[in-house]
This record gives sequence, C-alpha cells and structure tokens, in this order.
Amino acid sequence: MMKARRRMYPVLVEPEELLNISSKDVVLIDVRKEEDYIHGHIPDAVSLPLARVLESMDPKQLHRLFRSVGVDDASKYAIVYDDTFGALAARVAWALEYIGHERVSLLSITYGRWVSLGYAVEKGRGKGKGIEQISTVDDNDDTGIDISADYDILATYDYIQAIIEGIKQLQQGKETNINSSSSSNSSIKKGDGDGKVLLDVRERLNYLDHHIPYAMNIPWKAFAGEDRILKSVDEINSLLSYRKISRSDEVIVYCGSVGTLSGLSYYALRLAGYTRVRLYARSLKEWRSLNLPVEGFKNAHYWDLSAE
Repeated sequence: MMKARRRMYPVLVEPEELLNISSKDVVLIDVRKEEDYIHGHIPDAVSLPLARVLESMDPKQLHRLFRSVGVDDASKYAIVYDDTFGALAARVAWALEYIGHERVSLLSITYGRWVSLGYAVEKGRGKGKGIEQISTVDDNDDTGIDISADYDILATYDYIQAIIEGIKQLQQGKETNINSSSSSNSSIKKGDGDGKVLLDVRERLNYLDHHIPYAMNIPWKAFAGEDRILKSVDEINSLLSYRKISRSDEVIVYCGSVGTLSGLSYYALRLAGYTRVRLYARSLKEWRSLNLPVEGFKNAHYWDLSAE
C-alpha cells in the first residue's frame, strides 16, 4: 500500500525567495540544452540537460549523475528550472525525489520569465560542467552510500495492469449488486478503481483517439499558469474537485512519452496537497511498445465527458 507522502520543502520557490537563499546551501539546476545554458542562465546555476537524466532509471546511476553537478549529499537543496513551461524541470525534480532526495523544489517561473522580469543573468560556462564531464560513471566508491529509491512515487506498466484488473473486478462486483438490487443510483466513473485514478494529461484529442483503459483525462494545460508554471492551489483544487478526484485517491499520472507533461501535472497535484501521487515515467510510449491494450472514443465530442 502506498503511504501518504508529505513534502518537507515547497513545490514552488519564488524568484525573490531564491535570491535570499544562501548559494552555499543550494544547487540551482538548469535543465535546458547546454548551448542555451551557455548563451545565458541564472547566476550560479549548473547545467544538467534533461536528456542526460532520461538516459537511465537506475537509482545508482541517477545518484552519480546528480552528484556530478553538486547534489552530492542529502543536505543540498536542489531548485530546478527550465524554459519550457516547467515540464522539463518537473521531470528532473521528480528524478531527484525518486532516488530519495527530499530537498527539491521547482522555480515558480521559467527562465524566459526570469529574464523578462529583469533579474540578473550570466553567460558562459559559469559553474556548469561541460557535457562530457557530466557522467553516471564515478571513480569514487559509492557502495557505502544509502541510495533508497522512493518507489511510492513511481508507477510501472505492471503496476498499472494490476490497477486495471482491480477496476474490472470492482466493476463486475458493482454490476452484480446493481442487477440484484432495485436501486439504479449506483454508477461507475472513469478512473474509479477503489481509490486509484489513472490520469492521462495529454491533449484532449490524443486522449479521445487512444488511452490506457479506464484512464480519465485532464490535459496538462489545465494545470499550467499564465506567468507561472502552475496555477494557484485554489484553482487546481477546484479543477480536481470538479472532476471528482479526492484527496484520499491514489493518482497515477502519465503522458505520451517520457513523463515531462505528466511530471508537471504530478507537481500540480502535490502543490494542491495530494499526498498519494505516482508518475508513470515511461508513459504511453512504453505502454504502446509492449502492445498493451488501449481504448478510445472515435466519435466523441471534444469536451464530451460522457466519453470518460
């Protein structure tokens, strides 16, 4: 059973807060491409392109990778940013949490917004290492380091398969009860898996075309802010309440490829106070590659919620 997980550090850090945090306590991580980082970045940031993080899901390799850019012990406070509405940064921040690093937050704005607000930038390499220096290979012996992956925030394809099977059994049980009762008020909504909700955050038309069975849809843009990477807590909670996703539910989020859009949605849920959230990091790309079942609604209206 997944344990409710409460954050010790805020999901979002405001620019003013970042400026007031001692640089010796923080590793500020820029996850854009190296050439973009060299062209300009937030002062004292290190460069760690998302592509390097996506190379492996092995906790030890990820630990070595983050250690190579300065997140070398549990006392380091990692703050992550990008220039792609927060989705790339979210996936990297989630990877840090996955390897057990609890001191991690997202910058509440993108780099582009940082520049437009007139905050200082620096060019060149700065604290950043060259791409060839960022490695999962480490000559230092890490056998004595405790790397405890947090599997409570990860969903795998077989974990989702088990949920689908559980929903099928639950539906069969409810249908049996309905058939043997005079009541007609019982109903089953998409995602109703005895407290487990599969949440597809891709664009609506992609979801209608095909999705993991029993998943419901809230496109990631519904969580995104205008000048910030995420909407306010009240706005997110209002949306989730409208879609009848309870705080007691375990929510498994996925998107189409590598877990970036779903990573941002993961943090939207965490920002809203949801404590039981998992990311299917390999997402629909893996699901389809394994020829696992999908379903769709070819003739559904764009916002026809009956399609769920």
